[in-house]
Amino acid sequence: MRTPRRLIAGLFVLPLLSGCFASSGDDAKASSGSGDGARLRVALPFAPTENYSPYGQDAMLLSRLGVTEGLTKLDANGTAVPALAESWSNENGGRSWLFTLRDARFQDGETVTAEAVAAALTAAGKADPAPSALSGVKLTAAAEDDRRVRVSTAEADPVLPLRLSNPSLAVFAPKAYAKKGTVNVVGTATGPFALAKADGDTAATLNRFDDYWGGRAQASGVTARFVSDGTARANALRTGDVDIAESLPVAQVAALDQDDVHEVDTARNTSLYLNTKSGAFTDAGLRAAAREAIDTSVIAKGAYEGYAVPAQGLFGPALTWAAAKRVEPTGRVRATRPDGERITLAAYSDRPELPETAQVLQQQLRKAGFEVELEVRTYARLEGDLLGGRFDAAVFSRNMMLDTGDPVTVLASDYTCDGSNNLSFLCDRNVDRLVADAQAESDTTQRQDAAMKAEAAVLGTDAVIPLVHQKLVAGIATSVRGALPDPYERTLIGTGTRR
Repeated sequence: MRTPRRLIAGLFVLPLLSGCFASSGDDAKASSGSGDGARLRVALPFAPTENYSPYGQDAMLLSRLGVTEGLTKLDANGTAVPALAESWSNENGGRSWLFTLRDARFQDGETVTAEAVAAALTAAGKADPAPSALSGVKLTAAAEDDRRVRVSTAEADPVLPLRLSNPSLAVFAPKAYAKKGTVNVVGTATGPFALAKADGDTAATLNRFDDYWGGRAQASGVTARFVSDGTARANALRTGDVDIAESLPVAQVAALDQDDVHEVDTARNTSLYLNTKSGAFTDAGLRAAAREAIDTSVIAKGAYEGYAVPAQGLFGPALTWAAAKRVEPTGRVRATRPDGERITLAAYSDRPELPETAQVLQQQLRKAGFEVELEVRTYARLEGDLLGGRFDAAVFSRNMMLDTGDPVTVLASDYTCDGSNNLSFLCDRNVDRLVADAQAESDTTQRQDAAMKAEAAVLGTDAVIPLVHQKLVAGIATSVRGALPDPYERTLIGTGTRR
């Protein structure tokens, strides 16, 4: 079984310093007015850790800040809709797709051509490691003419337009690509805001791109600061030092003006992943005992203070189709008495609700008869041991639609024998068969039906115990209009975002 690839980038913790959000002279001058033209000040929880490489988690930062875009994007229902491509068609039995480009320019002034798009997608396909959206996919791209690009895969891929919506497959100008595989994203993307300056992993300056194909942005730019401490982000919003504070800890919400608090259902779950490869939870009966011991309503009300709902499965209420299609888990075995079985439960502290969730789980599992040792670290310090399978169980937060917007793709990456993000180290022939059946479906409705059958098989192994479906809690000052928090965590700032 393959070891899971790196799941999220390490997180940088900034010290709590007074004045850390103070504007520079240029920022203050640009922000002196209100309405059209004022700069936006944003506090984000996760710092860039790969020099803004589009092939890792930094791609999500660039997407949320309105810097990058690809051929397609996801709408509120998780459907692929036009972005740089204005239309597309399926050819050759699903192994080839022809995308027609809209008239657009790169931020360096060059025209977006089919040749440039093909080169960008080819570079993404050659990246090492490959972007998660391309896991298991061999992609080629070639210009058909100036405005049409043909994208092909070795095997039929019915969800390629969804796959190409991933921020890691954003398109950059030809000059962005270096011979060694690095990408210089400063002033080379296509979004409404251009990255102008990066201050390491502490801050970034973005300026409006006036020739954006979707219209001139109403804000003149964005000043982004990366602050992993949730209390610091909330305080900065409360004192007016920032206009938008992303991902607020629920414990800080009560201290804010409620008009500044915005919540939205997301595709993000918090789940308990049980190590099926080594340790106590190789025993399916003990996994069943752990599941029966857990009361998810206590976690939703306590650790998340109502900003989450008890999980009904892997796919939550943000995916409006899931509830009606869900089927009962299959293949579960009878629970085995723990009788003092010793387990190690891990959680990371960068998301403040996770340690509290782990403490609740520790109490519930102890009551059921497990001896539970708790390991809480920052993700950067936890990751190596987590991916190495050194814990019996781990509390982890995962956006189920982040990679492609396709439920089948996340099932394949997280729960199959060769899955690249398989935290439970699950290898079950029935799960693999049902996921493969779902991957073969091209009709959207039938693909969703097949995905829910595969979900039932995954849950039947008790390799993962879904705990809660999370809500995104963002702090947005009442002076701000047009912010774009979304269930897929890909957007935040757009052309209409202003103050």
